[in-house]
Parts: sequence; structure tokens; C-alpha cells
Amino acid sequence: MLEHGGRLRQAAQRFGIPLGDWLDLSTGINPRGWPVPQLPPTAWARLPEVDDGLEESARSYYGSPHLLAVAGSQAAIQTLPQLRSRSSVGVLVPGYREHFEAWRRGGHDVLPVTEEQIDDRIDDRAIALDVLVLIHPNNPTGTRFSLDRLRGWHGKLAARGGWLVVDEAFIDMTPRASLAPLCPQPGLIVLRSLGKFFGLAGARVGFVLAPPPLLGSLAGRLGPWAVSSPARWVAKAALAGSAWQQETCRHLKAAGERLRALLARSELSPDGGCALFQWVRTLDAERLWDQLARQGILTRLFEAPPSLRFGLPGSESDWERLEAALAEISTGLPAMGRGLEFANRAR
Repeated sequence: MLEHGGRLRQAAQRFGIPLGDWLDLSTGINPRGWPVPQLPPTAWARLPEVDDGLEESARSYYGSPHLLAVAGSQAAIQTLPQLRSRSSVGVLVPGYREHFEAWRRGGHDVLPVTEEQIDDRIDDRAIALDVLVLIHPNNPTGTRFSLDRLRGWHGKLAARGGWLVVDEAFIDMTPRASLAPLCPQPGLIVLRSLGKFFGLAGARVGFVLAPPPLLGSLAGRLGPWAVSSPARWVAKAALAGSAWQQETCRHLKAAGERLRALLARSELSPDGGCALFQWVRTLDAERLWDQLARQGILTRLFEAPPSLRFGLPGSESDWERLEAALAEISTGLPAMGRGLEFANRAR
């Protein structure tokens, strides 16, 4: 199993800090998620039914007529490689590593691809990528691509029977950048999730937007009742809550800018990010992670390249706590503080 953010119990045991005393900034999940009301008893007592209105709400929210509800986009990430014969697959790096591992375990020839290499890899007849997998905006770098560029890559791949797979887990704050309204098209697969923007990671609800034949094959692999009745009930209501969505977009955009400015003042200017997280690339990443953890603040540590991802604090006291911790590190650790040595900033 790969390491991911949110392993709070592990951190609590390692550092001897009670679970309730932690500020978890490691996941990139909206800390002020959709307010879940009390569920009706029938949500717990009945098997999931696909005509309960969830898909209708999702079609309206994503602007696409064909989609499949799955147990979080992770279920699709693990299953999609089973729907192709052995292929040459380019996966954006650095990025969410489950994509790379899922295609590798599926027996495909997987090639790590940087942003700068994508055009050459798609056009290189010697390599001839069959599949390109992107996270948009990228996690953890926040890299974004224009719609024209994405359409161009999709067109070249689809012309030779290939796929463009785009994981849009963090795109809800910028819906105009989404490929969802262009679905369905042959060779275009878009993954969406309610875990980040809606803050409903525990519900495990996601959607795959793709041509109907591919969705049918995917549904056959996943089997019946892929999403539980309580999760379907919550997801349907959250997707229909337009007033909350609009207000949350405004709040998250302001909070993301506040986090970027706070890190910059602490001489940790982000190299990328989005409204839900900021990414700091530094050779001192591991030491910074450790020092913050000793103060009960959990961030996401990456080894390649050495970097930290900071999620959003949820309350004003959380913001104050993070600011105080960053100030203490900056002033109290001369070997790190003002003399932080940053890796190359080029993305």
C-alpha cells in the first residue's frame, strides 16, 4: 500500500500527541465540508437503488449525460487498467501515485511523464502512447493545462484508439477548466470525486464520465451496489446544494490565497497549489515536516522531489496555530529558518 495523507493515528502514536490535539493539514480536503444532516432510517435499511436521483443530480452538476457512480474515484483508478489490453501508458509526475501503480499492476508499460515532456511523448512514434493519465489541477504541484491543450492531446490519442484519462478531484473551484461538459467522447475519461471540495472523503463517492460502452464494462467489473445507500443519499443532497457550493467556492479561493501568503511570509513561498492546498518544494522538507509534527501539525511529505503539501486550516484558531508554528520554526532553528535551501523552482 502506498503512503497517503491523513494517517493521523499513526502520527499520534509516533509523536506521543493525543489524536484530538492534532491539526491535520495533510489531505487537501475541505475542512469546512458540506454539512451532513441526519439521514433517514431507510438510507441504512435498504440496498442502493440507481433510480434514487443521485445520477440525475450528478448529470446536472457535471454537465454530462453519461456517468457512473463509484466508491470514490480510487475504485475507477484501480479498475480502468483492466479494461485495456497491454498498452503504453504515460502518467504525469510528480502526481497521485495510485495512477502509476494501478497501470503497472495491470500489466501495462508505464512511463513517467513530466509536464514538459507530454507533447513529445504523444507525438513520438517510437513510443506511441496509448493512454495519457493526468491529474488536473495536478496533485501536489497544482499544474494546470488549457482546455485547448487538453483537447489537442485527446484528439491525437483518440485517433489511434487511445485514451486521455483526467482525474479532476480538485477542479470543483474552477469548473470552467473541467473537461466534464465535453463528455462523452471516444477516448475521453474524466474522474470526479466528492472527497475534496465537498469534504466528504469518508463517504467514498466518485463518478466516471465516459462513453456508455466503457461505463458498462466498468460497471460489470465493479459489480452491483458499488456505492452504499447512505453515501448515495448524502451525495445527491450535496450535489444539489448550489447555494452552499457558490459560497464555498468563494471561501476556498480566499483561504487558498491566505495560505499562500502565510507561507510566503514564512520564507516558504509555494511552488504551486490550488484553492485547497499549497505545495512547497524544499530540500529541508523532511526536517520541516518533523518539526511541525512535533507541534501537532501534520503536513504531507513527498520525497521526489523533496516537498511539503499544506492543506487549509479550518478555524481561525487553526490559522493562528499554524502561523505561530511557522514563526517558531523560522526563528528557533537557525540551521533551517532564514537559510532554507530551496530546490529548483522550475515546474
